[in-house]
Amino acid sequence: MNSKRFNAKTLSALALCLLTASAMAAPAKKTLKKAAPIAAAAAAASVAYASRDDAMQLAADIASRRDLPADWVRAQLSEARNLPVVTRLMTPAGKTFVKNWTVYRSRFIDPVRIRAGVQFWQANRQALARAEQQFGVPAEIIVGIIGVETIYGRNMGNFRVMDALATLTLDFPQSHPRAQARTDYFRGELEQVLVTANRTGSDPFALRGSYAGAMGLGQFMPSSWDKYAVDFDGDGRIDLFNSATDAIGSVANYFIGHGWKPGLPTAFTVDMRAQGENLATLLAPDINPTFTATQMAERNVRVLGAESYERPLALIELKNGNSGPTEYIAGTENFYAITRYNWSAFYALSVIELGREVHEAYLSNQTAKN
Repeated sequence: MNSKRFNAKTLSALALCLLTASAMAAPAKKTLKKAAPIAAAAAAASVAYASRDDAMQLAADIASRRDLPADWVRAQLSEARNLPVVTRLMTPAGKTFVKNWTVYRSRFIDPVRIRAGVQFWQANRQALARAEQQFGVPAEIIVGIIGVETIYGRNMGNFRVMDALATLTLDFPQSHPRAQARTDYFRGELEQVLVTANRTGSDPFALRGSYAGAMGLGQFMPSSWDKYAVDFDGDGRIDLFNSATDAIGSVANYFIGHGWKPGLPTAFTVDMRAQGENLATLLAPDINPTFTATQMAERNVRVLGAESYERPLALIELKNGNSGPTEYIAGTENFYAITRYNWSAFYALSVIELGREVHEAYLSNQTAKN
């Protein structure tokens, strides 16, 4: 985003995060039992970028492109610290790594998250219902996202966002297959924080988040905060750290901005008979919806319950390593929209299934009370 086009929404959204960072850091300290020690250890092993020529060149480039004071940008990047743990966490798994949907699912669909999700739903049922009505995004999906991302605010990250983003801009692992694209992406996020901080006179180092620089209950990146965060509780400010209502509305708004189509399902089960060339053809587009149910049937995949469904679908492969046979589902455009949060079919299905499990537990709990 061009700094000269920075709008009022940005100043009320990400700027709030910067201006009230001390208040936002408090819940992070209270809820992050695992992340805080990791972040503290990372800080202890870190080295400031002040002595790096490439960091100072980056500062000059950002200042020029974003029309920011060169000395100020240089001072910020000089204070930022390289966090080797962040680079390690972004390094792709080795060739021996085997994808396993069953194992991945067990990380997110568990009693702790389900209980926390029921409590979250009970406490925020009105906001969830309003978001579903206003945006057309089911409460299940919103609850699934916030549960997978932060266990409903329990783990929002305790890394200094400036350190994380500087590290991912200057020291992104080159072994990553999309290293340059990801480096460019994180540079944009770093620039977003700097532009906001400069225009509001706030401290960019007060922000806390994940090792990737994501913040708040829904783990919004700085650019997503700017584009999609909303004041859903109507208090005149946007706070994705302390306002569950703002987080709920913002997650729903994010999905609308990424192609969510109200009323469409997320996925269908399939009767899988495809092999060889037919299977390869169906899997080639990956998670991008490409084939109709009729076209899938022509290649020996029957999409169950989709007799009248004419919109594009993607054949989603769920490998289970040595744990069991590979599973398959047909993902819709709304399944694809969930992957805009995290480009992973495993992630999207975890969101869907956690939301469903929490909803069922919530309804059971309500029935027991009546």
